[in-house]
Amino acid sequence: MRDNYFLGPEGEVNIIPVMDLDPIQRIKDDQMPEVLPILPLRGAVLFPDTVIPIPVRREKSLQLLNEAYKSNKLIGAVTQKDTKIDYPTADDLFEIGTLGRIVKMIDLPNGPTTAIVQGVKRFNIKTIDIVDPYIMAQVSYINDIYPEANEPDMKVLVDGIKNAALHIIKFTHNITSESSYAIKDIEDHSFLINFVATTIEVENPLEKIELLRLDKLKERAIKLLELLDKQTELLQIREDIQKKVKNEIEQQQREYYLNNQLKTIQEELGMNSSDDASKLREKAKDKKWPERVAEAFEEEISKLERINPSSPDYNIQYSYLQFLLELPWDETTEDNLDLKNAQTVLDEDHYGLDTVKERIIEYLAVLKLKGDMKSPILCLYGPPGVGKTSLGKSIARALGRNYGRISLGGLHDESEIRGHRRTYIGAMPGRIIQTIKRAGSSNPVIVLDEIDKVTEDFHGDPASALLEALDPEQNTAFHDNYLDLDYDLSKVLFITTANNVGTIQPALRDRMEMINVSGYLAEEKVEIAKKYLLPKQLKAHGLTPKDMKLGKAELNLIIDEYTRESGVRGLDKQIAKLARTVAKKIALAEDYSPKLSCDEIKKILGLPVNHHDMQSGNEVPGVVTGLAWTEMGGEILFIECSLSEGKGNLSTTGNLGDVMKESAIIAFQYLKAHANVIGVKPKLFYNKDFHIHVPEGAIPKDGPSAGITMTTAIASALCGKSIKKGIAMTGEITLRGKVLPVGGIKEKILAAKRAGVKTIILSKENERDIEEIKDIYIKGLKFKYVERIEDVLNFVFQK
Repeated sequence: MRDNYFLGPEGEVNIIPVMDLDPIQRIKDDQMPEVLPILPLRGAVLFPDTVIPIPVRREKSLQLLNEAYKSNKLIGAVTQKDTKIDYPTADDLFEIGTLGRIVKMIDLPNGPTTAIVQGVKRFNIKTIDIVDPYIMAQVSYINDIYPEANEPDMKVLVDGIKNAALHIIKFTHNITSESSYAIKDIEDHSFLINFVATTIEVENPLEKIELLRLDKLKERAIKLLELLDKQTELLQIREDIQKKVKNEIEQQQREYYLNNQLKTIQEELGMNSSDDASKLREKAKDKKWPERVAEAFEEEISKLERINPSSPDYNIQYSYLQFLLELPWDETTEDNLDLKNAQTVLDEDHYGLDTVKERIIEYLAVLKLKGDMKSPILCLYGPPGVGKTSLGKSIARALGRNYGRISLGGLHDESEIRGHRRTYIGAMPGRIIQTIKRAGSSNPVIVLDEIDKVTEDFHGDPASALLEALDPEQNTAFHDNYLDLDYDLSKVLFITTANNVGTIQPALRDRMEMINVSGYLAEEKVEIAKKYLLPKQLKAHGLTPKDMKLGKAELNLIIDEYTRESGVRGLDKQIAKLARTVAKKIALAEDYSPKLSCDEIKKILGLPVNHHDMQSGNEVPGVVTGLAWTEMGGEILFIECSLSEGKGNLSTTGNLGDVMKESAIIAFQYLKAHANVIGVKPKLFYNKDFHIHVPEGAIPKDGPSAGITMTTAIASALCGKSIKKGIAMTGEITLRGKVLPVGGIKEKILAAKRAGVKTIILSKENERDIEEIKDIYIKGLKFKYVERIEDVLNFVFQK
């Protein structure tokens, strides 16, 4: 026997003996009486082999215990259903209880008499015979059903009960840590389960009664483990709440004490917030803003005066008021309505781009006649390096407006557009309002760069937030969460840029005026290099026009062999490299010729990095040149088809997307169903395997525009005939053999010209696209318009 601390049913901490199983004096079954005096328990449940203290306050219970203790009789401990009942009857007791032996009676000087009772065996109440002076009942005893020896599940359950009980003791301050030693020392599974079941605290005694009712020890262990897990979770939540409340109270007390001290010091030094408020009101006197904003400003400044300057809220409120004052509410710059000057400025900064320039001149013309109009929302889309972003700055200079730029690439948080609410720590306005503040006027030109690369995640959808800003019908009252006031964006000229319009949200694309900015011809790049790029790099490297000169032949060399792009960004980098080399020679006082030759350029730039996609290979059967569109501009690609002995299988390689693979299947199935079109026997499609490959396998490729090219390649391989030289083609094919139109025609034409193509095969419906393209772009090219695949095959095969 060993003393240990234990929490009693009435809430007192009692010292009770915790006995191991072996020393308990066993009571044989024939020594267990069939009629027992019943001791009603309030909120406590006695389990076999365990010991609990029972504080006794009722006279009947005290009489029962004294008589039984003196005569060494056994008693029945039964839990009552309602703890509020002082004199329970038979109906107020549960039907199950535990035979108990009174170990000791303790008379406390300032408390009730406490009986230490040890459980022996469970029983069911059959009948109640006597009620007075205490309840006497006939009982039938219940045997526990033990699991088989060395059952592995039981060992796992007992270990789980031990760990859970030890965890509960750790978080329960009413149970001393010595109880954990008792639980660790208990080896008998039955005694451990009953002991832990006795000690666990539950809100409803019925949960312990359910444990007592279980005959199988394994089921009792499983149910007990569930109760322990539930208790562990509740204790953890209670502990977290107590820590949080304690920390908050300590923080509030500390802040209250420090704020009072600081307030006293400020009063002694004459420091208060009225000085800041007065300065803000003074600035607001000359501010041009709407009446509603002036009223809101006055309300917010009144709040500032009521806030303690030492409070964190004071700085937040002061920053907000400063931001209101810095915004150019009704402050605008005067537009330069000289149309000739605007045209001159646009031409000075950019070569070509006539569609964009014409649209800006139209806007200025209407503004000049009407005096006021809503600004258009323009979207310039095209390959990189053609001058979309820099065009915004040029437009601002032509209009005489301030300029701002917002990069949207990779933007994924809606609050970057709408701003954060001021309730958040570190709240900031959205990028649009911040850009207007930096621009210093309400009618700047703002470039929203890379609008096609806006992403969406759990933070929200920035593209949807842009709908309000870019809708001329709504942006007169744009609401920024930080500003919390409507701001008029209708005077702002928004210019967005994109490489791929397909990734722009449809609703957003519908609100913008789409203007295609296509790539440049080699001749145009030469002019751009002479007029813009070369002077810019000379100035950037401290050189004069006499220090470095590039002729047309040299520029063509750089364009053809060192750049592969629709724009001129790569050309600009190569010219910069030449300028750096010349600057180094001048700084080292080395001899050099200002007029750089082609050989000197090759020495400086190294080996040509662009293996130009010149059309080649069409003289071999099964190889056909196709045209493709990418975000970088137009490209040519070669479709290769080969045959081998097999069973009519079709395979594709070259990193092809799903749509392109489907085009290959359609082409194969069409020719398989119409073998007579190319004059081959149908059995060839069952005796041969077909392999279609699109070179440069590391580059992903997709889209339907290679349909007629794949069909022609398969037909060429089957017939063993090569197609005519100088031909490239693009178009989608259907299972019926119809040729459908495709997009990106202008970029594809530029790619064809770079590759030396002479004839382009297009769908008949693409003829209208060719009519809209300037003659300079299609000079030297012939176009063959077709409606069916038979027209293509009849045209391309040599007689």
